[in-house]
Amino acid sequence: MIVAGCDIGSLATKAVVLLDEELYSSSIVPGSVRPNALAVRAITAALERVSLRVQDLEYVVATGYGRAQLPIARTNVSEITCHARAVSWLSPSVRTIIDIGGQDVKVIALDAEHNVEDFRLNDKCAAGTGRFLEVMAKALELGLDGLSRISLDSKHPCTISNTCSVFAETEVVTLAAEGAELQDIAAGIHKAIVNRLVSMVKSVGFRADFTVTGGVAKNEAVVRYLEAEFGPAMQLPHDPQIMGAFGAALIARERALESSTKGSEVRQPLS
Repeated sequence: MIVAGCDIGSLATKAVVLLDEELYSSSIVPGSVRPNALAVRAITAALERVSLRVQDLEYVVATGYGRAQLPIARTNVSEITCHARAVSWLSPSVRTIIDIGGQDVKVIALDAEHNVEDFRLNDKCAAGTGRFLEVMAKALELGLDGLSRISLDSKHPCTISNTCSVFAETEVVTLAAEGAELQDIAAGIHKAIVNRLVSMVKSVGFRADFTVTGGVAKNEAVVRYLEAEFGPAMQLPHDPQIMGAFGAALIARERALESSTKGSEVRQPLS
Protein backbone atom coordinates (compact mmCIF):
# COMPACT_ATOMS: atom_id res chain seq x y z
CA MET A 1 0.00 0.00 0.00
CA ILE A 2 1.38 3.40 -1.02
CA VAL A 3 -0.03 6.52 0.66
CA ALA A 4 1.10 10.11 1.19
CA GLY A 5 0.82 12.89 3.73
CA CYS A 6 1.39 16.55 2.93
CA ASP A 7 2.03 19.31 5.48
CA ILE A 8 1.37 22.70 3.86
CA GLY A 9 3.20 25.09 6.16
CA SER A 10 3.68 28.83 6.24
CA LEU A 11 7.29 28.79 5.01
CA ALA A 12 7.64 25.32 3.46
CA THR A 13 5.54 22.39 2.29
CA LYS A 14 6.55 18.86 3.25
CA ALA A 15 5.46 15.54 1.76
CA VAL A 16 5.98 11.97 2.96
CA VAL A 17 5.29 8.77 1.03
CA LEU A 18 4.76 5.55 2.97
CA LEU A 19 5.16 2.07 1.54
CA ASP A 20 3.11 -0.03 3.95
CA GLU A 21 4.41 1.18 7.34
CA GLU A 22 7.82 2.41 6.22
CA LEU A 23 8.86 5.92 5.22
CA TYR A 24 9.62 5.40 1.54
CA SER A 25 10.37 8.95 0.41
CA SER A 26 10.00 12.59 1.46
CA SER A 27 10.52 16.11 0.17
CA ILE A 28 10.58 19.68 1.46
CA VAL A 29 9.65 22.54 -0.88
CA PRO A 30 10.22 26.10 0.40
CA GLY A 31 7.66 28.80 -0.25
CA SER A 32 4.26 30.00 0.93
CA VAL A 33 2.54 31.49 -2.13
CA ARG A 34 -0.02 29.33 -3.98
CA PRO A 35 -0.01 26.48 -1.43
CA ASN A 36 -1.97 24.07 -3.63
CA ALA A 37 0.71 24.21 -6.34
CA LEU A 38 3.48 23.81 -3.75
CA ALA A 39 1.73 20.81 -2.23
CA VAL A 40 1.41 19.03 -5.56
CA ARG A 41 5.06 19.85 -6.29
CA ALA A 42 6.19 18.43 -2.93
CA ILE A 43 4.23 15.19 -3.38
CA THR A 44 5.43 14.83 -6.97
CA ALA A 45 9.06 15.37 -5.91
CA ALA A 46 8.80 12.71 -3.19
CA LEU A 47 7.24 10.25 -5.63
CA GLU A 48 9.77 10.87 -8.40
CA ARG A 49 12.60 9.97 -6.03
CA VAL A 50 11.25 6.42 -5.89
CA SER A 51 10.02 6.25 -9.50
CA LEU A 52 6.33 6.56 -8.65
CA ARG A 53 3.50 8.75 -9.93
CA VAL A 54 0.61 10.49 -8.22
CA GLN A 55 -1.69 7.87 -9.73
CA ASP A 56 0.10 5.18 -7.68
CA LEU A 57 -1.15 6.63 -4.39
CA GLU A 58 -3.95 4.85 -2.56
CA TYR A 59 -4.81 7.73 -0.24
CA VAL A 60 -3.59 11.27 0.53
CA VAL A 61 -4.13 13.28 3.73
CA ALA A 62 -3.27 16.97 4.03
CA THR A 63 -2.39 18.97 7.12
CA GLY A 64 -0.95 22.40 7.91
CA TYR A 65 -2.35 25.88 7.49
CA GLY A 66 -3.11 25.25 3.80
CA ARG A 67 -4.55 21.77 4.27
CA ALA A 68 -7.81 22.63 2.53
CA GLN A 69 -5.92 23.69 -0.60
CA LEU A 70 -4.75 20.28 -1.81
CA PRO A 71 -7.15 18.99 -4.47
CA ILE A 72 -5.79 15.42 -4.48
CA ALA A 73 -6.23 14.94 -0.72
CA ARG A 74 -9.08 12.67 0.35
CA THR A 75 -9.32 14.50 3.68
CA ASN A 76 -7.43 16.91 5.92
CA VAL A 77 -6.42 16.66 9.58
CA SER A 78 -5.09 19.19 12.10
CA GLU A 79 -1.33 19.58 12.60
CA ILE A 80 -1.69 18.78 16.30
CA THR A 81 -3.19 15.38 15.56
CA CYS A 82 -0.59 14.65 12.87
CA HIS A 83 2.43 15.55 15.00
CA ALA A 84 1.06 13.52 17.89
CA ARG A 85 0.50 10.52 15.62
CA ALA A 86 3.98 10.68 14.07
CA VAL A 87 5.87 11.13 17.33
CA SER A 88 3.90 8.43 19.13
CA TRP A 89 4.61 6.03 16.26
CA LEU A 90 8.34 6.76 16.22
CA SER A 91 9.03 7.42 19.93
CA PRO A 92 6.23 5.97 22.11
CA SER A 93 7.74 7.24 25.38
CA VAL A 94 7.30 10.91 24.42
CA ARG A 95 4.65 12.81 26.39
CA THR A 96 5.50 16.42 25.45
CA ILE A 97 5.96 17.66 21.88
CA ILE A 98 7.33 21.12 21.17
CA ASP A 99 6.62 21.89 17.54
CA ILE A 100 8.36 25.05 16.30
CA GLY A 101 7.36 25.98 12.78
CA GLY A 102 7.89 28.92 10.48
CA GLN A 103 5.08 31.07 11.84
CA ASP A 104 3.65 29.29 14.86
CA VAL A 105 4.57 27.23 17.91
CA LYS A 106 2.60 24.33 19.37
CA VAL A 107 3.14 22.51 22.67
CA ILE A 108 1.29 19.20 22.78
CA ALA A 109 0.80 17.06 25.88
CA LEU A 110 0.07 13.35 25.38
CA ASP A 111 -1.40 10.88 27.82
CA ALA A 112 -0.21 7.31 28.37
CA GLU A 113 -2.35 6.09 25.45
CA HIS A 114 -0.79 8.71 23.15
CA ASN A 115 -3.97 10.78 22.97
CA VAL A 116 -3.70 14.59 22.91
CA GLU A 117 -4.49 15.60 26.47
CA ASP A 118 -3.81 19.33 26.18
CA PHE A 119 -2.05 21.80 23.91
CA ARG A 120 -1.04 25.43 23.55
CA LEU A 121 -0.81 27.26 20.26
CA ASN A 122 0.97 30.53 19.54
CA ASP A 123 -0.31 31.59 16.13
CA LYS A 124 -0.85 35.32 16.62
CA CYS A 125 2.76 36.43 16.66
CA ALA A 126 6.03 35.27 15.08
CA ALA A 127 7.85 35.34 18.42
CA GLY A 128 9.65 32.06 19.04
CA THR A 129 9.21 30.81 15.48
CA GLY A 130 11.44 30.15 12.51
CA ARG A 131 10.45 33.50 11.05
CA PHE A 132 11.65 35.24 14.21
CA LEU A 133 15.04 33.55 13.87
CA GLU A 134 15.26 34.52 10.19
CA VAL A 135 14.66 38.18 11.05
CA MET A 136 17.28 38.11 13.81
CA ALA A 137 19.86 36.34 11.62
CA LYS A 138 19.37 38.94 8.90
CA ALA A 139 19.72 41.79 11.40
CA LEU A 140 23.11 40.40 12.46
CA GLU A 141 24.10 39.58 8.86
CA LEU A 142 24.38 35.90 9.73
CA GLY A 143 22.74 32.81 8.29
CA LEU A 144 20.53 30.66 10.49
CA ASP A 145 23.28 28.09 10.95
CA GLY A 146 25.77 30.79 11.87
CA LEU A 147 23.37 32.33 14.38
CA SER A 148 22.93 28.98 16.11
CA ARG A 149 26.61 28.07 16.00
CA ILE A 150 28.04 31.27 17.48
CA SER A 151 25.42 31.41 20.24
CA LEU A 152 26.87 28.21 21.69
CA ASP A 153 30.20 30.02 22.19
CA SER A 154 28.64 32.68 24.41
CA LYS A 155 29.71 33.04 28.03
CA HIS A 156 27.58 36.10 28.81
CA PRO A 157 24.29 36.03 26.86
CA CYS A 158 22.62 39.37 26.33
CA THR A 159 19.08 39.94 27.58
CA ILE A 160 16.58 40.40 24.79
CA SER A 161 13.50 41.83 26.47
CA ASN A 162 11.21 42.00 23.41
CA THR A 163 9.65 38.94 21.82
CA CYS A 164 7.95 40.92 19.05
CA SER A 165 10.08 40.52 15.89
CA VAL A 166 9.95 44.23 15.05
CA PHE A 167 11.00 45.49 18.47
CA ALA A 168 13.47 42.64 19.03
CA GLU A 169 15.20 43.48 15.75
CA THR A 170 15.66 47.09 16.90
CA GLU A 171 16.99 45.85 20.24
CA VAL A 172 19.46 43.50 18.54
CA VAL A 173 20.73 46.22 16.18
CA THR A 174 21.18 48.57 19.15
CA LEU A 175 23.15 45.97 21.11
CA ALA A 176 25.43 45.39 18.14
CA ALA A 177 25.97 49.15 17.71
CA GLU A 178 26.87 49.41 21.40
CA GLY A 179 29.63 46.85 20.93
CA ALA A 180 28.06 43.72 22.39
CA GLU A 181 29.69 40.50 21.18
CA LEU A 182 27.76 38.82 18.38
CA GLN A 183 27.80 35.43 20.10
CA ASP A 184 26.29 37.02 23.23
CA ILE A 185 23.53 38.69 21.20
CA ALA A 186 22.87 35.41 19.38
CA ALA A 187 22.67 33.54 22.67
CA GLY A 188 20.27 36.15 24.01
CA ILE A 189 18.04 35.68 20.96
CA HIS A 190 17.87 31.92 21.47
CA LYS A 191 17.31 32.25 25.21
CA ALA A 192 14.44 34.67 24.57
CA ILE A 193 12.81 32.08 22.31
CA VAL A 194 13.36 29.27 24.80
CA ASN A 195 11.98 31.33 27.70
CA ARG A 196 8.77 31.78 25.72
CA LEU A 197 8.65 28.05 24.93
CA VAL A 198 9.25 27.13 28.56
CA SER A 199 6.30 29.29 29.59
CA MET A 200 4.07 27.50 27.07
CA VAL A 201 5.28 24.07 28.21
CA LYS A 202 4.62 24.88 31.86
CA SER A 203 1.12 26.07 31.01
CA VAL A 204 0.19 22.56 29.81
CA GLY A 205 2.33 20.81 32.41
CA PHE A 206 5.64 19.24 31.45
CA ARG A 207 5.64 15.47 30.99
CA ALA A 208 8.79 13.46 30.26
CA ASP A 209 9.95 12.42 27.75
CA PHE A 210 9.90 15.35 25.37
CA THR A 211 10.93 15.97 21.78
CA VAL A 212 11.15 18.90 19.39
CA THR A 213 9.62 18.90 15.91
CA GLY A 214 9.37 21.43 13.10
CA GLY A 215 12.09 23.18 11.13
CA VAL A 216 13.50 24.95 14.20
CA ALA A 217 14.22 21.52 15.74
CA LYS A 218 17.28 21.57 13.46
CA ASN A 219 18.59 24.59 15.38
CA GLU A 220 21.11 23.15 17.81
CA ALA A 221 21.09 26.16 20.12
CA VAL A 222 17.32 26.06 20.67
CA VAL A 223 17.44 22.34 21.42
CA ARG A 224 20.44 22.73 23.76
CA TYR A 225 18.75 25.49 25.77
CA LEU A 226 15.52 23.47 25.99
CA GLU A 227 17.53 20.50 27.24
CA ALA A 228 19.04 22.71 29.92
CA GLU A 229 15.48 23.29 31.16
CA PHE A 230 13.91 19.85 30.72
CA GLY A 231 16.71 17.31 30.34
CA PRO A 232 17.72 15.36 27.21
CA ALA A 233 15.31 15.56 24.28
CA MET A 234 14.27 12.37 22.50
CA GLN A 235 15.87 12.29 19.06
CA LEU A 236 13.51 11.24 16.29
CA PRO A 237 14.76 8.77 13.64
CA HIS A 238 13.62 11.02 10.77
CA ASP A 239 13.90 14.71 9.89
CA PRO A 240 11.88 16.61 12.54
CA GLN A 241 10.63 19.03 9.89
CA ILE A 242 8.57 16.31 8.18
CA MET A 243 6.76 15.04 11.28
CA GLY A 244 3.46 16.68 10.35
CA ALA A 245 3.55 15.10 6.90
CA PHE A 246 4.62 11.77 8.39
CA GLY A 247 1.67 11.79 10.76
CA ALA A 248 -0.66 12.68 7.89
CA ALA A 249 0.71 9.73 5.91
CA LEU A 250 0.12 7.37 8.85
CA ILE A 251 -3.48 8.58 9.04
CA ALA A 252 -3.80 8.14 5.27
CA ARG A 253 -2.75 4.52 5.67
CA GLU A 254 -5.30 3.96 8.44
CA ARG A 255 -8.09 5.52 6.35
CA ALA A 256 -7.12 3.43 3.34
CA LEU A 257 -7.19 0.25 5.42
CA GLU A 258 -10.58 1.19 6.86
CA SER A 259 -11.96 1.76 3.37
CA SER A 260 -10.53 -1.54 2.21
CA THR A 261 -12.04 -3.39 5.18
CA LYS A 262 -15.46 -1.91 4.45
CA GLY A 263 -15.18 -3.19 0.92
CA SER A 264 -15.26 0.25 -0.70
CA GLU A 265 -12.96 1.40 -3.43
CA VAL A 266 -9.83 2.87 -1.88
CA ARG A 267 -8.27 4.42 -4.91
CA GLN A 268 -9.70 7.57 -6.45
CA PRO A 269 -8.56 9.26 -9.64
CA LEU A 270 -5.50 11.38 -8.87
CA SER A 271 -3.83 13.71 -11.28
